[in-house]
Amino acid sequence: MNISTEQRKLAKGQGFLSNRDGCCFSMRVITENGVLNSKQMKNLSEAAEKFGNGQITFTSRLTVELPGIRYEDIEKVKVHIKKEGMSAGGTGSKVRPVVACKGTVCTNGLFDTQEMGTEIHKRFYEGYRHVTLPHKFKIAVGGCPNSCVKPDLNDLGIIGQMVPNFLPDKCRGCGKCSVKISCPVNAADVVKGKLIVDSGLCINCGSCIDKCPFGTVPDGSMGFKVCVGGRWGKKIRMGTPLKRIFTREEAMDVVEKAILLFKWKGESGERLASTIDRLGIETVEEMLISDRLLNIKDQLLNIKTIGGASC
Repeated sequence: MNISTEQRKLAKGQGFLSNRDGCCFSMRVITENGVLNSKQMKNLSEAAEKFGNGQITFTSRLTVELPGIRYEDIEKVKVHIKKEGMSAGGTGSKVRPVVACKGTVCTNGLFDTQEMGTEIHKRFYEGYRHVTLPHKFKIAVGGCPNSCVKPDLNDLGIIGQMVPNFLPDKCRGCGKCSVKISCPVNAADVVKGKLIVDSGLCINCGSCIDKCPFGTVPDGSMGFKVCVGGRWGKKIRMGTPLKRIFTREEAMDVVEKAILLFKWKGESGERLASTIDRLGIETVEEMLISDRLLNIKDQLLNIKTIGGASC
């Protein structure tokens, strides 16, 4: 059928992206945290056979796409996937679907990344779906400093941290230091019979915890590193890590503050990376640490914003 530009635009806003052939669409199915159960996968397979070209593709942001859907079948396929609690979307100048690594089940995972991914999805993807931003806003959750989902290349990235509790007075100066051996980045060493840790090198992975038989590193504290202003694509910017380690509650608040800051200070068509470079990271960090943005949340959400995202 003849599909107008306006029809394509409306379809795109619902998560249906034009295929290269120009006559069909790919439906972008949202996963809350990168996980689908067997019933949902079966449902998508049925949808691909009935409405698409029989294929299912996976995106770099842990969403699923069904290509080959005709415009006249858009409403039908939406009804079909809704039977298993799924929906299409994830486009526009808004908070985008969160990417969470497999830290929940990974041996390196320091916390339940999928559970946090679900919380962020419900609180900020669904909760802020009505909020137009200057551009897209991507969030990633990494379960450890390995950064498999590249949190520091997202507008905001959360990285699990296990901050070791070093007790150097208990060090006995062993010739083969188990703490030094266990450190993957060579941040630990024994100098003149005492454990020395380079805080500039330590990545808070927790690998050294409980490795010393004399209790030099008996335990650690769970925390979260937050990076802001990352961007990947035509223009690349590594996210800037904020200077402190946050509790889970504090990290979630920083997510909301960053969205509000972008809504307020961002200019149409620019990513958060450009907003930060324009304002200065010191100014931005001060705003993200204080509660001012949360205190004027309602006022900021009422700002009229023209989005600049093209996809």
